[in-house]
Amino acid sequence: MSLAYDPNQAIAELSKADAKLGKAIRKVGEFQLNPQRMTSPFEALARSIVYQQLSGKAAGTILGRVMELFPGKRIKPELMLEMSEEDLRGAGMSRNKVAAFRDLSEKTLDGTVPTLARLKRMADSDIIERLIQVRGIGQWTVEMLLMFHLGRPDIMPATDLGIRKGYMILEGLSELPKPAGLISLTEHWRPWRSVASWYLYRIADQEFWAT
Repeated sequence: MSLAYDPNQAIAELSKADAKLGKAIRKVGEFQLNPQRMTSPFEALARSIVYQQLSGKAAGTILGRVMELFPGKRIKPELMLEMSEEDLRGAGMSRNKVAAFRDLSEKTLDGTVPTLARLKRMADSDIIERLIQVRGIGQWTVEMLLMFHLGRPDIMPATDLGIRKGYMILEGLSELPKPAGLISLTEHWRPWRSVASWYLYRIADQEFWAT
């Protein structure tokens, strides 16, 4: 995957629109968001389900065990529906995650979850509307897919703690902004809120910001 926009143009326009953000961008340095390759929306969302509420190491171990259950270590929706709950639970999946896997598989096969080719042609809002129909997939998960897999330019994951913390530090606030308020406060960053969000994540890293 490649970015669907020019980050240099985004940085120039964001810096012009917001002096504080522009200063932070210069302090943080080069924009380094490289979209992760996505074989299919199904596989990306399956991975997201496994990783929910777990440390990266624990989730990686469970995902590896789950993949071992499938031929060629490729998780496919039709095979997922044939897999026994006992086998999936034995790999470390919770009951809720097994149910989410099955729902994801069903909604992939019935077309609710689009193919990657179709996903690339869809608007952000339409992608969110479709994918949050899957059990266990919320708006934040879809926003991460839009930013870090599809490379979309204007995503503001306002419920994300790192984003809220970064904005609080940027603006010198005494408390975290509310998600709804953050959407309103960052309207002037359109249409480059993905770039601004990436910098907010960096700003939220107190260790870096203090140097």
